[in-house]
Amino acid sequence: MNAMKQKLERLRQPWIGPALWVLGLAIPLVLNQAWIFIASLFAVYAIVALSQDIVLGRAGMFDMGHAVYFGIGAYVTAILNTQFNWPILATWPLAVIAAAAAGAVLSAPIVKLRGDYLLVATIGFNAIYVLALNNNVGGITGGADGIFGIGAPAIGPWQLSTASAQFWLDWVAFAAALVLIRNLDRSHLGRTLSYIKHDQLAATTMGIDTRAYRVLAFALGAALAGFGGTLFATLMAAVSPGAFVFTESVTLFAIVLVGGQGSIPGVLLGTALMFVVPQAFRGFAQYRYFVFGIAMVVVMVLRPQGIWPRARQLREGA
Repeated sequence: MNAMKQKLERLRQPWIGPALWVLGLAIPLVLNQAWIFIASLFAVYAIVALSQDIVLGRAGMFDMGHAVYFGIGAYVTAILNTQFNWPILATWPLAVIAAAAAGAVLSAPIVKLRGDYLLVATIGFNAIYVLALNNNVGGITGGADGIFGIGAPAIGPWQLSTASAQFWLDWVAFAAALVLIRNLDRSHLGRTLSYIKHDQLAATTMGIDTRAYRVLAFALGAALAGFGGTLFATLMAAVSPGAFVFTESVTLFAIVLVGGQGSIPGVLLGTALMFVVPQAFRGFAQYRYFVFGIAMVVVMVLRPQGIWPRARQLREGA
């Protein structure tokens, strides 16, 4: 176990992350279209998994409905682009704001709930959201068929319509998400959320408005998930309710638990195992939930802090 800790600590050198990201940027130069798409999909789902980690890994709240905010971002972009002819990039701010507002409004009445009670409430949100999409609420969601024909992003006269161009966009967005998470960890907000997670009673005693901070964590996580949703919509050129069902929320929740709560490398590793590997081996993709379920049980028994835990957990052996 000590040898494993030492190896992981060596991988925490500050240059490792940027070096891997730069290496990733070379993907369109050396790989075919299929692998470029897989790399783009990884970037999108990594952003959404990191958004889940804000709520679960940093604020310690059980959110089993996180696909709702992912879907809100995707559908706002899809609706504005296909029905109102908005440019894709112009839809981003509204998609992010809509997802953040939904996160704040939905979480405000339930953040005082603990553990399983909070988890059950968020499951309910996911069920209601998918039901609304399937019933074509307002006549704008396309029902069970969803929305097709979403356009490609454009920067001035340049249409980002090729797989390589979409890859660059997604990976730049991925880098921005990583910077956001790193800055959050170092900020007063990030430290306060960590304090509330580990000892909410003590935080309340010291005068911290724990409810407000927990709602803020939900809103921030939802905003980042909504941003991931806009990227997903343009990458797939279509959205449908099936992409945001309860199993997707479960998957995001499991990624954070298996990879390591509050650990950026852990979340990225979990994302790769859950989304990239099945895409790379499509013949086995139908078994991904079965395999991931077994992996989750094994990790929770043998390494409950996750495969790649946060540095502090690694030192403490938590």
